[in-house]
Amino acid sequence: MVVETTTYDSPVDALIALVQTLVTYEQRYRMNSAQFFAKYQDGKLEDSADFVDWAGNYQHYLGLVQELKSRLKSVA
Repeated sequence: MVVETTTYDSPVDALIALVQTLVTYEQRYRMNSAQFFAKYQDGKLEDSADFVDWAGNYQHYLGLVQELKSRLKSVA
């Protein structure tokens, strides 16, 4: 298994890349990421490579959104 590491210039660039990845999965499986993640966490979906990757990307997305909200709060 090859692990790729991508470095972004800003958290916003990282967020854009994550959203693009999530949209690809959402279109492929005809389900939004929040619905997918709830089903995945409840054990209603298998642990296929796509689903494991999607879940990881969605968790990263949630963490990044929270980080950006916190940063914005601190400057407002």
